[in-house]
Amino acid sequence: MTIPPAPAFKNRLKKGDLLTGILLSLPSPEIAETCASAGFDWLFLDMEHGLLGFPDVQRMVQAVSGRSACLVRVAVNDPAWIAKALDTGADGLIFPHLNQAAEARAAVKAARYAPQGSRSIGLGRAQGYGARVAQALNEANDKIVLVAQAEHIEAAENISDILSVEGLDAVFVGPFDLSASLGVPGRTDAPLVRGAIARIREACAGRGLPSGIFSPDAAAARAAAAEGFTLLCVSTDTLLLDHAAWNLLREVRAEARSADR
Repeated sequence: MTIPPAPAFKNRLKKGDLLTGILLSLPSPEIAETCASAGFDWLFLDMEHGLLGFPDVQRMVQAVSGRSACLVRVAVNDPAWIAKALDTGADGLIFPHLNQAAEARAAVKAARYAPQGSRSIGLGRAQGYGARVAQALNEANDKIVLVAQAEHIEAAENISDILSVEGLDAVFVGPFDLSASLGVPGRTDAPLVRGAIARIREACAGRGLPSGIFSPDAAAARAAAAEGFTLLCVSTDTLLLDHAAWNLLREVRAEARSADR
C-alpha cells in the first residue's frame, strides 16, 4: 500500500501563506472529501468536542487523500491519544489547553519519534501497516505539523515560555474558551479578550511563528487575516449545514408566498 506523500502544508505554514481550513465535528468521510474537493487548505478534525473516534479520523484522512492537510485536535494531550491520532496518517495535531511550557514540551515529545521524542512505534496506516516503518521513523518528525492551542488567559500570560518549546510549528487561538477564562464567556469581542488575543498574536510574530484562530464566519476570518493570523479556521460543518438549511427554507417560503399573491 502506498500512502500519498504529505502535502507541502508545513512549508506553506512556515512561509506565512494564508491557509484556510474548516472545523469538522461529524464522523463523515463524505463531508471531509467534499471540503477537500472545495479547495480548503486544511481540515480541523475535532476529537475534543466533535463526535470523531479514531476509526472516523482515519476514514476521513483516507477520503481526503492528500488534497487538504488533516490536523487532528486530540481530546487530551495523552501519549496514547497522540500516537493513535498520528497513526491514522494525519498530517499533524492540535494540542488543546496548553497553558504552560512544560505541558507543550510533553505533548511535542509524545508526538515525535526518538531521539527527539518518545512516540510509540506502531504498525498503523502512517507506517504502511508495517511495510513503511523505517520510512516513517526517518521522515515523520520533519513532516508532522504540531500546533499548540492557546485558549486560556494562563496560556496568554505564559506565551513567551510556550513559544520557546522546540518542535511547535504554530499557535492556534481558541477565542471562546479564552473568553470564558476571562469571565466573559462567549464575548470574544470584549476588550479583555481582544487584548489577550493580541498578546498571543504579537508574541508569535516576534518569534516568527505562525498563528491561527477560529472564526465563525467569513467576515471574522477576513478580519483575522488583516490582523496577521495566517492559519485560519472558518466555521464548522454543523454551522454551514445550519445556515444553509435556514437560508434554503427562507428562500423557498418567500418564493411560495410570492406565488400565492
